[in-house]
Order: sequence, then structure tokens, then C-alpha cells
Amino acid sequence: MSNAAQAYARTAHTSSSPREIEAQALLKAARQLQEIHDNWNGPDKNMHSALLFNRRLWSIFMSAADSDNNQQPLEVRQNIANIGVFVMKQTVDMQVNPDPAKLKPLIDINCNIAAGLSGRA
Repeated sequence: MSNAAQAYARTAHTSSSPREIEAQALLKAARQLQEIHDNWNGPDKNMHSALLFNRRLWSIFMSAADSDNNQQPLEVRQNIANIGVFVMKQTVDMQVNPDPAKLKPLIDINCNIAAGLSGRA
């Protein structure tokens, strides 16, 4: 990446709200999963990488929802945790029994939550 592109990326990152950063991360995960879905060739390194990225992202969300420092209402935190549990189960199922159709719920969840975080729901 060029120096100018790196500077732009740093500026965009530091000037974005935490919600927008979360939304962008969810959309990145959704794009990776959508690419696997659209170009399905069976389980491969790209599938495992996309699932790992999504799983790590949701692990962060679940940890934040469980944090004592989280100021969100308990109901919101529980909803995020419940969605996270579903995402983890769906990911394991996808790894054990790969099927591109199993990616669609993960993609939809990420896109819908990203839209909500961005105020586009």
C-alpha cells in the first residue's frame, strides 16, 4: 500500500466512530463469506480464513457484551450474546459439514447488524 493510502486509512480509522468501525468490520466479514458462497469450490483455505475472521469478530462482540464496563442495556447485551452463540454454532456446523447455503445466515446477520450500527436499518 502506498504511503498516501496508508495515511488515508489511518485518518479514516481514527475519525470513524466505534459503531462505524464495527459496522465496517461486519461488512468485511460478510463480503468474505459472500465471496466464498458465490465461488463455492468446496472447503478450502479461503473458506476457513473467512470463517476464522468472522468467528474472531463475533468473539470480540460477545466479550464486549459480557463486560462489566458495557453500558448497553442488559437486553441488548443478551441479544448480542445470543446472536454470537448462533454464529459460533453455525460456523462449527459449516466447518464440520460444509455447505454454501449455511453461509447465508451469517452473511445476513452481519449485513443487518452493520446496517443498524450505521443507522441504515
